[in-house]
Amino acid sequence: MDRSELADFLRRCRTRLAPATVGLPRGARRRTPGLRREEVAQLAGMSTDHYTRLEQARGSHPSRQMLAAMARALRLSGDERDHLFHLAGEAPPQDRPSTEHVRPGLLLVLDRLTDTPAQVVSVRGDILAQNAMARALSGDASARPEADRNIIWRYFTDPAARELFPAEDRDHGARAAVAHLRAVLASRPDDVRLARLVRGLRAGSGEFAALWEAHHVAVRRADVKRFQHPVVGLLELDCEALLSPEHDQRLIVYTARPGSESHERLALLRVVGLQDLTLG
Repeated sequence: MDRSELADFLRRCRTRLAPATVGLPRGARRRTPGLRREEVAQLAGMSTDHYTRLEQARGSHPSRQMLAAMARALRLSGDERDHLFHLAGEAPPQDRPSTEHVRPGLLLVLDRLTDTPAQVVSVRGDILAQNAMARALSGDASARPEADRNIIWRYFTDPAARELFPAEDRDHGARAAVAHLRAVLASRPDDVRLARLVRGLRAGSGEFAALWEAHHVAVRRADVKRFQHPVVGLLELDCEALLSPEHDQRLIVYTARPGSESHERLALLRVVGLQDLTLG
């Protein structure tokens, strides 16, 4: 691990990023160019102290998961991400059909959506990136253990995950998730991680196993979803899934119809959700 080169690379990548590029307000007292260290740490789901130590060339060896999170937070290209891994003494991720690296262009689109929740999800259901509104709506996925960043895994293994949805909608959500996963697995029979996810769910959830045996198939695209948010209340949102060119990632955008009660509540959610980001 080349600590000094890693520190220099992180600093330079951070200072070249404007707050607006990642969906953050500029703030009144920004005395340094680019992002603050605490902003990068927040975007990467790590502690400010840990990130600061890395920039000061005195941090502990970051995990591969943390390196990937910093690459997304700093909007690195594929080559830059690989360079980051090399500086940390790690082999970069091998390119494969279902990559976890979100392209900077897709992240740019995500960050420009400042008034509506949006997130990038892998073909397996892993949350790869969220904007501030998505974190306000459903929680910060980067703060959860890696397995719990998968939407489908969490829906069937963590009862708390279903509390975000009205009780009468939960059975439909379960059926739709399983039908989608079946369609994806059939189209990607060689995806080892996808197959392992299905095996784990069949073994760990009787509900999932029963729905899997029903053999329903339906790829999820446009939909209407209802969220029971603990602060702003019930939100009925139109859900649009925009596919990447390789169809291995989806940009999911949630919008409320103008003039509706959900539209007003979504505006309130933006105020509530961005409060922490504007402190200081």
